[in-house]
Amino acid sequence: MQARPFDERTVTELVTAATAAPSLHNAQPWHFRWRSAAGLLELRADLGRTMPRTDPDHRALHLGCGAALFNLRVAAAHRGLDTDTLLLPDPSDPYLLATVRIGDTGPPDRAASALFPAVERRHTSRHPFADRPVPADVQQALRAAAAQEGAQLLFPRAWHLEALLDHVRDAEGRDTLDPERLEDVERWTHRGPRAGDGIPEHAFGPRVRSGRAPVRDFAGRRHVPGRAAAAFETTPNLALLGTGQDHRADWLRAGQALERVLLLATLNGLATALSSHALEERDLRELARDPTSGMGFVHMVLRLGYGTPGTASPRRPVTDVLDLL
Repeated sequence: MQARPFDERTVTELVTAATAAPSLHNAQPWHFRWRSAAGLLELRADLGRTMPRTDPDHRALHLGCGAALFNLRVAAAHRGLDTDTLLLPDPSDPYLLATVRIGDTGPPDRAASALFPAVERRHTSRHPFADRPVPADVQQALRAAAAQEGAQLLFPRAWHLEALLDHVRDAEGRDTLDPERLEDVERWTHRGPRAGDGIPEHAFGPRVRSGRAPVRDFAGRRHVPGRAAAAFETTPNLALLGTGQDHRADWLRAGQALERVLLLATLNGLATALSSHALEERDLRELARDPTSGMGFVHMVLRLGYGTPGTASPRRPVTDVLDLL
């Protein structure tokens, strides 16, 4: 008897692809539950991976889980399967973020399937990029990708770019004055050679010798043997990803939009990085938006460019994040 196209092996492969998604400090705050009788996959928040100082309202947690959800959709489409996704399906269970019904009754999403090769190739790059603009046609394609998921991608004008860089410097200054703000960063870095999460030393990238790229130094004041310094770009290519509203469903949509944009950027030969440093304080987050745009709430700052691709960060074993029922 031929195995069903969404048997447990297939589900495991889909969740493996999902876990390649980015998340704040690579905490990977997701957990999946496969209900085979119903053909339904649940995406739940893993509350053991929250960040009380950096992400007290769990907005970043929802963004990361949304990105994982989009990867799962891409992997399903690649296998010729269709998915029916419902966000926040149970008001009485706030940590059930989404359900995905997997089947083969409808046409797969061909546009999503085309992104599959980038799932394993996409990594956050903390290396210098060339001082070279992203072509207008690529920018437009990335804007359209965000819009497909109900979000907006904005490439800031010169005055807005300067304001964003000022916000990053402000956030860095606040870290210096309040060392407790770094508790979450310290928890999720230097996780050891066998760690399945967090940001390892090999993914830090070089120290910033010059330039104005908003690259967070996860080493802090700690010495990393053999770590070099480098000149970063003076005019970084930044993009803001946001939504019109600021509810939990909007955060999940923004996470899916973020991953769609990142995967498409990767296929277009761009190295990518994420910067949430200037968005972790409410006042700075409000200042990050362009008041002349229709973007109500900024969820992520993307740094895009041509340069060294990112280095893979560790991933938790799929057996740790998937229950088969």
